[in-house]
Amino acid sequence: MATSRGTVDFILDQASGAGEVSARPMFGEYGFFHDGKLIGLICDDTLFVKPTIGACALFPEAERASPYPGAKDQLVATPLLDEPDRLVAVIRAAWADLPLPKPRKTKGR
Repeated sequence: MATSRGTVDFILDQASGAGEVSARPMFGEYGFFHDGKLIGLICDDTLFVKPTIGACALFPEAERASPYPGAKDQLVATPLLDEPDRLVAVIRAAWADLPLPKPRKTKGR
């Protein structure tokens, strides 16, 4: 993984005002979660947030880039790490716009 665990810990610390935030290894990098919803990725020491209507409204000047080759463009939210209150607002807005994850099906016998 190209992202250091120290960077992930720093991002989680800056975003902690949003509530329950976590990161899990995914796609060779990290998925960024808020209250159980995948709202972005951490790739190459950069925080990406899904470009939902609410997140875009609160962060209109955001650069958009692909977190990895073949992925859809997302908001580059790393500049918000210096503005934790605004970061929290963008995270909460993205969370509100995204659907709940589908429940996992249990294997039948």
